[in-house]
Amino acid sequence: MTLSTHDLWKNFQKHYTHYPSLGLSLDLSRMGFPDDLTESMAPQFQKAFASMADLEKGAIANPDESRMVGHYWLRNPSLAPTTEMRNEIEDAIKSILQFAAEVHSGKIHGSKGPFKNVLLIGIGGSALGPQFVSAALGQPAKDKLSMYFFDNTDPDGMDYVLAQLDGELGQTLSVVVSKSGGTKETRNGMLEAEFAYRRAGLDFGRHAVAITSQGSELDKYCSASKWLARFPMWDWVGGRTSELSAVGLLPAALQGIDISAMLAGAKSCDEETRVYDLKLNPAARLALAWYYSGNGKGDRNMIILPYKDRLQLFSKYLQQLIMESIGKALDFQGKPVHQGISVFGNKGSTDQHAYVQQLRDGRNDFFVTFIEVLRDRANASEMVEPGATSGDFLSGFYLGTRSALYESGRPSVTLTLVNISPFSVGLLIALFERAVGFYASLVNINAYHQPGVEAGKKAAGIVLTLQGRIVAALTQSKSIPLNVEELAARTGSNDRETIFKICEHLSANPDRGVTRLPGSNPFEARYSMGSAA
Repeated sequence: MTLSTHDLWKNFQKHYTHYPSLGLSLDLSRMGFPDDLTESMAPQFQKAFASMADLEKGAIANPDESRMVGHYWLRNPSLAPTTEMRNEIEDAIKSILQFAAEVHSGKIHGSKGPFKNVLLIGIGGSALGPQFVSAALGQPAKDKLSMYFFDNTDPDGMDYVLAQLDGELGQTLSVVVSKSGGTKETRNGMLEAEFAYRRAGLDFGRHAVAITSQGSELDKYCSASKWLARFPMWDWVGGRTSELSAVGLLPAALQGIDISAMLAGAKSCDEETRVYDLKLNPAARLALAWYYSGNGKGDRNMIILPYKDRLQLFSKYLQQLIMESIGKALDFQGKPVHQGISVFGNKGSTDQHAYVQQLRDGRNDFFVTFIEVLRDRANASEMVEPGATSGDFLSGFYLGTRSALYESGRPSVTLTLVNISPFSVGLLIALFERAVGFYASLVNINAYHQPGVEAGKKAAGIVLTLQGRIVAALTQSKSIPLNVEELAARTGSNDRETIFKICEHLSANPDRGVTRLPGSNPFEARYSMGSAA
């Protein structure tokens, strides 16, 4: 049931919290909270606050890996549990700033002159954070270097990026990001980049730096190849919480973004979100909204709707942060729980001409997180109608959509920022990192491991091993074509569907040398190496 205008104003005042030190406001008035919710949830949040405090002090977060989780130390090294770790963090930030300054001055340069571009090669948390920050804070007319990304193992996608860098590889700095060096997508992107530099007559090592763990495969490779530099990744920083480590700070600094202000924003947000008061703590209040909306089971999807083009990639960033952290089969006691919150989104008001129609009139299985930004642009705006600017229209569309959804019984949260700046982007990152930690505590799951991701990697490895056996079988049969049944017998695999899919992929790429002979239906096709008999 919706409230009257008068009662809605009273409810808004009750559930609206302003944080002057952050330039942030949080409005939960459209979530439909019962009056006693905060009091009834207080004991669970006291436990969550204590767990978070233990985490920041260096408690083991992943017992199966005996690993701490310390992304909070990245913006406040004094919190690190040892002097050695504190020094490592501080030294990394200094080395990033120094390296970026030397690149900008031309002291460190490419074989064809000063660096103009950065090609970041990574995947998941090693790319999503840098992409989000680059889009949110980049200033094309002022950026020191232009940013490009390899964030997948898609050859066509890499060709698309390389085409944009045509003729400029000698002035392009490649940043390869992989904690272990064994991530296949990133390894493939690195090799594809290396091939491209070689075709251009360039030494890849003279144009490359690594962000990786000491002693990793990538560390050994870049050392042997005499790359320009290596920056650290620590086992206590997960990929999805690595944006304020070298993973995100180095590319941002190279682009010309004020990373000190980003760190300051995150640090200030951390201070606000350490408060043991559910009525005041913004991250705890976000987690409360998630918990209440989804009945503690993720029954509602989370729709991220920033009314700012620069925040368009924030929804993709949050997809990984939230879904990889919260999506777990088991709780801490090993009990099946299948927790998760599905995250979707793009931007307003674009989405009012897309899926907001369903949000208002379709399935009521979600809650919206609006992100409002008060400052329209750096300079003055022209009037597009008497008394109204383009920014006024954007604000009006946000307020109108929020009201329309409320009238249809659709819950929503609103985060309001004064502007988009390195400080505000840093605080957004920190705010959602902390909210994820609190929510995970409420539902009794480990937010800091990802067994599902590892399972996918192992499955891909099995497929590629089978592919090798298929190619060997086709090679041994010479030009005599084989069908799926015959390949199953020769490879010792009963997975005929995967054999079929592998053969279809190989035969669609002429450079792989596999020829396909059609049968009476797709499943009777035969395959051979080279020309078929």
